[in-house]
Amino acid sequence: MTKPPLDILLCAPRGFCAGVVRAIDAVEKALAIHGAPVYVRHEIVHNKYVVENLKRKGAVFVRELDEVPDTEAPVIFSAHGVAKSVPEAAQVRNLFAIDATCPLVTKVHREAQVHFKRGRHIILIGHAGHPEVVGTMGQLPEGAVTLVETVDDIARLQPADPSNLAFVTQTTLSVDDTQDMVDALKGRFPTIVGPHKEDICYATTNRQGAVKRVAPQVDAMIVVGSPNSSNSQRLREVAEREGCPVVRLILRAEDIDWSLFGAVRSLGITAGASAPEILVEEIIDAFAERYEVSVESVSTADESVFFPLPRELREQAAE
Repeated sequence: MTKPPLDILLCAPRGFCAGVVRAIDAVEKALAIHGAPVYVRHEIVHNKYVVENLKRKGAVFVRELDEVPDTEAPVIFSAHGVAKSVPEAAQVRNLFAIDATCPLVTKVHREAQVHFKRGRHIILIGHAGHPEVVGTMGQLPEGAVTLVETVDDIARLQPADPSNLAFVTQTTLSVDDTQDMVDALKGRFPTIVGPHKEDICYATTNRQGAVKRVAPQVDAMIVVGSPNSSNSQRLREVAEREGCPVVRLILRAEDIDWSLFGAVRSLGITAGASAPEILVEEIIDAFAERYEVSVESVSTADESVFFPLPRELREQAAE
C-alpha cells in the first residue's frame, strides 16, 4: 500500500535554549569531575526524558535539601532558580552547592532586588507555584512582591502606594498574554516602572514567533515537551490561538493519538526549550512509518546565545 503524503513544517528555533544547555551541562560536568552521585534540587529542567537520562548517569533528584545526606558531593540548583533561603540552608550545612539558575532568570531576581532597595512594591506577572515564580518571590521579604496571573488580578490590586510600583515577569510566559497584562498595569498605574529589557527570554519569544508563522499553515501541530513545562504549554496555547485545528503537547512518539491525525496532510512540529532534538526526530520517524513525509524548516530567528558553566565547574574543569 502506498502511504499518504504528509508535509511537515519544522519550526526554527525550537528545543533547547542556552539556559537549558548550561543547566544540563552543569550536571554532566559535575558527574564527570566528581563521579556519582550528584544531587539536584528539583528537576534540572522540565523534561522527563532529560531527567531520566541524567538519573541513569548518576544524578539524584530531590525536592528539598533536607533529602540530601551530609556529603561532599555537589548539590545543583535547577535552571528555574531558587529562593534565597535555599543557598543559605546549603551554606549552613557546608554543602558544595552549584547554582545552575538560567542567567536570564537571575536578571529578573536582580531587577526585583533593585526595585526593593529603591522602596518600590513589586508586581510579578507569572504562574503561582511554578519554581521560577517561587524563586523570584523568595529573593525578597514576604509581602514585598505581589503575584498576578490574569488581567482580572490586576483590576483587583489595591497597593498601599500606587505611585511607587515596579513589575517583573516570569521568563517563560506567552508574549501576547503578558503584553496584555503589562498594558493593564500601565493603564491602572501610569508611573509603574518596568524592566530596562523585557523579562520574557529570547528563546520563549523566538519559539512563539515560529509557531505563529507555522500554525496557520498546517492541519495539525505537535509541541514536543513535558506537561509541566511552562514554555511548552505556552507554545501549545499560541498554536491554538493562531487557529490550528488540532494541537497536542506530546512528550514521546508513543504518546501520539493517531486517531487525531488520520486526515492530516500538513503538520507543524516545534519543541519547548527543555525538549531535546532526539524526541523531535523520534516523532518525525513515527510519522514516516505511516506517511510519505517531506520535511521543511521554517526559520524566523537565528540564535547564537551561549552561557558559560557555573563558576565552580569552570574552575574545576580548568584544574
